[in-house]
Amino acid sequence: MRLETELIRPFLTEEHLRLAERLGPFVEATIMPLPIAADDGTARRQAREILELLATDGWAGYAVPPAHGGAEEAAGLITCCLIREALAAASPLADAVFALQCLGSMPLILAGNESLRHGWLPAAASGQAIAAFAMTEPEAGSDVAAIETTAVRDGDEYVLTGTKTFISNAGIADFYVVFASTEPEAGRAGLSAFLVPSETPGLELAARQVLSEPHPLGQLRFADCRVPADHRLGTEGEGFELGLRTLDRLRATVAAAACGMATRALREAREHAGRRRQFGRRLADFQLIQGKLAEMATELNAARLLAYRAAWEVDHAGESVTLSSSIAKLYATEAAQRIIDQAVQILGGRGVLAESPVDRLYRAVRALRIYEGTSEIQKLVIARELARRSTSEKE
Repeated sequence: MRLETELIRPFLTEEHLRLAERLGPFVEATIMPLPIAADDGTARRQAREILELLATDGWAGYAVPPAHGGAEEAAGLITCCLIREALAAASPLADAVFALQCLGSMPLILAGNESLRHGWLPAAASGQAIAAFAMTEPEAGSDVAAIETTAVRDGDEYVLTGTKTFISNAGIADFYVVFASTEPEAGRAGLSAFLVPSETPGLELAARQVLSEPHPLGQLRFADCRVPADHRLGTEGEGFELGLRTLDRLRATVAAAACGMATRALREAREHAGRRRQFGRRLADFQLIQGKLAEMATELNAARLLAYRAAWEVDHAGESVTLSSSIAKLYATEAAQRIIDQAVQILGGRGVLAESPVDRLYRAVRALRIYEGTSEIQKLVIARELARRSTSEKE
């Protein structure tokens, strides 16, 4: 499945273009033939198999910087976007596997000590360690300040107590980045982050949570879970800021994944409209269908430009990426939902069959508008950033 690069060429280097040329054949030959995971157990087994495939061909290495064992060529967020876009078009599960390697590794990259980085990042890059990011709780979703999991200092250790829910890779991860309160009365200013290896006593998979599009998800329980003090990422109270910095950098990749799903849906719709005949004509000859395809293509182009612009800013501008990343995620995920819905409509009855690629995409894309900041939260972030910039301009 060839990754189209002409539209986003202004954001790409020659290295990116060479990488994209290799990426398409890999996805087509290795990822697309994989059987669809029909249930939770199969998805959990297949997730590890997919990571091994990504590692064998070197793609898992792009989740980690070269300095910590990652791939050297074209390292950066634009490359992560290219990989997620290509994987998402072929397999939402494969996209999730790569995405979680990025998400679970990023806090270590930003705030881990050298011992933790050396111990875990090369393993993540080589596919030997599956990563996970544990922030959400039963009563703390968008409201991160409501986190109730606590981390109490006890000598050279912290004792973690609490529950995390809707955690991707729960039960199959080798390490978790866990957010807990070290000073509950301080709200979000009292949050800290910890690396918790999966075999740590007191950490258990409390329940599997099954999605309509199978994907390893579950609830974690921490009961007298003791982790060394040097497994804290950054200083006490830095967890909220670390979480925001992580999500700011990776939201562009969520947008890219949405574009990948939308690209596949548009292709399926175009091919169907070109061969399906009704009333003696191809569907593609009807103006209403032409109008749908035109709107889908226009929204997809806009979404891709926003995604890669945001990724370019992360790679080149450093810290000031909140606005562009939130705009990209908001627009691309909402647009992808509309594009895939229109694809289902064009395919008609075939579009809602369980084995149909667009039905699978319809189920998979919905989560993108929720995780790593809901669309509603993105609107609040965008409005806040605009207000902040307006105030700065007046001063």
